[in-house]
Formats: sequence, C-alpha cells, structure tokens
Amino acid sequence: MSERATYASRRVLPEAPFLAAAEGRTPSHRPVWFMRQAGRSLPEYREIRAGTGMLESCFDPALVCEITMQPVRRHGVDAAILFSDIVVPLKASGIDLDIVAGTGPVVAEPLRSIADVAALPRLVPEEVGAVVQAVQLLIAELGSTPLIGFAGAPFTLASYLVEGGPSRNHERTKALMHSDPKTWHTLLGSLADTTITFLQAQIRAGVDAVQLFDSWAGTLSLAEYREFVLPHSERVFAEVASAKVPRIHFGVGTGELLGVMGEAGADVVGVDWRIPLDVAARRVGPDKALQGNLDPAVLFAGPSAVEKQVRRIAGEADVALAGGTAGHIFNLGHGVLPDTDPGVLTAVVELVHSL
Repeated sequence: MSERATYASRRVLPEAPFLAAAEGRTPSHRPVWFMRQAGRSLPEYREIRAGTGMLESCFDPALVCEITMQPVRRHGVDAAILFSDIVVPLKASGIDLDIVAGTGPVVAEPLRSIADVAALPRLVPEEVGAVVQAVQLLIAELGSTPLIGFAGAPFTLASYLVEGGPSRNHERTKALMHSDPKTWHTLLGSLADTTITFLQAQIRAGVDAVQLFDSWAGTLSLAEYREFVLPHSERVFAEVASAKVPRIHFGVGTGELLGVMGEAGADVVGVDWRIPLDVAARRVGPDKALQGNLDPAVLFAGPSAVEKQVRRIAGEADVALAGGTAGHIFNLGHGVLPDTDPGVLTAVVELVHSL
C-alpha cells in the first residue's frame, strides 16, 4: 500500500455545509446527518428490505442506492452515508460470516491461532465491485449532497473475528493482544490492508468523505490503544490522505481516548454522548472538527426535551469553535435506534439548521 495512490478527479461541492465544516471552512448553516440514518427507523426501508438479508442487500447496487437516498429525501440531512456494514469487506474477501438479526455479525470459524491469522484472505478491489457500482449510482442521484463512505477500523474488525461475534468483555481479543503481541500486530496489519483497500475503492468511485468506525475501541485503556491499535489506524488514515477527502474517526465510549484518536490522522473526531463537546475539544486539541453528540435515547423524550438537548449541544459546540475547533457537524453520539420516530429526526434537522 502507498499514500501515493492516485485518485481520479471528483465532483467539487464548495457550498456543501458538511464538507465546509469538516474542512475547517465556515458553512452556510450548521450541518447535520445521523449515523444509521438509513435503516430500520424508516418504514420505506423496512418495506424495501422485506425478505432480503442484510449482507445480500449490501451487495445489491440498486438497493444500496435507494436505501442510502431514503433519509436524504425524508429528512433533508446534509450528507448521505453509504448503506453498508463494516463486515462487508470481510465477507467479500471470502470469510464465512453472516449478520444475524438481533445479534450482529457472527463468524463461522473465529481466529484462534497464528495459522488462522496467516490464512486470513486479503481483499482485492474487484471483490467489492458492487459497492463501487452503488457509489457511482449515488453520485449521479445525490446532486449537491455529499456522500460519506466508511469502513470498520482494524481493531473492531479483529474483535469480531477473534470473538466470533459481538462481545461484552472482549476477553479473547484482549487475551490475544497481551499474550501474543506479534500475532496481534500481524492480524491488525492484515485487517488494515483490507480496510485501506475498501476505502480506496470507495474514494476512487467518488465518495466525498470517509468515516472509520472503531466501534469497540472504548473497551480499551489508553495504554492498550496506543500500543496495540493506534499504529494500524494511523496507517489507514495515512494511506487515504492523498485523496484529500475529509476523514472522520469515531468510536463509542472513547472519551478517555479522544486525544490519541485525534492523533491517528483524522480531520474530524466523532464524540459520543458521554462527554460535552467543549470538553472533547480540549482533549482532541485545536484545528480538528468535531462530530456529535446527541444521545440517541433522547429522541424518545418528547419535543421539548429534544430541543433542549439539541440547543445545549450546539452551545457547547460554539464554545469549542471559539476555542479553536475547526468545525462542528451535528450528529448523534451513536446510531439511530430502530424504534425512533422518523418525524423526530426531521424536526432535529430543521432545528439544527435554524441555529
């Protein structure tokens, strides 16, 4: 892999508020989008996905295009995020896994040895051709709305592969990390290659920004993150730097890691709901944008409570901006919950745009 990877010319969206905020420019209004904005909270999504498995959906370009567009049409958000899943490149490369409803990704044969790690397949761009086609369809549909591509960070992908699925304590993952660091770094190096290949394919297809999801990084101590995770996330961000698209880094429960996550190379650091944005800004440091950070559960609390919290977050973001933060992109502190009323999301967009 090389940072000198070449990327074709892409559409230019100088007025897009999302890109302006991510790049440290002044947007025409405060931009907002929602993680998991395309999904189970939308009746049109449930209708079009009926009878089609999650992974099957992710490899159907026309379906990906339609699902990605749904929240843009309904809510008027300032960015679309590609409908996909962080395990898509693993599945595409030949790993036997499935996304089980109510559970999440389940791996048929979890990694247990150095031989398992050595046998891990590497992704080649042709294996995600359906994703590339979906991006190309979306670029034609989205007009002036930016498209965010994404991938799972090496640590989070490793956790699924080692644990065999979602885990509360990540005991097998941490055991491998501490007991056999050489095998651990070999594994994360391989997964970094896969993540880089997946992001580069999306960038070449035309996405306007990328987000690296390190969903489980919050289970780690600061020392663990620095030693076992940071070098690999740094490499991912470095390898796509020459594309000159905004790079976003996000994890859950990462308040104590925000400073070091900011060091990994992203332009925007996502913040969950556990820490105020002005405090997060001091941890991340100046000259980076922040994204976040409304608690998804607050969306169930009624209009006055939602408005109060949205205004609070905007105020904290303004304090951060006055202190040197490059920009603010309003978002949730994690993904939209399945039972969320879509009308509440639309109202949040309208309120954020008015602030």
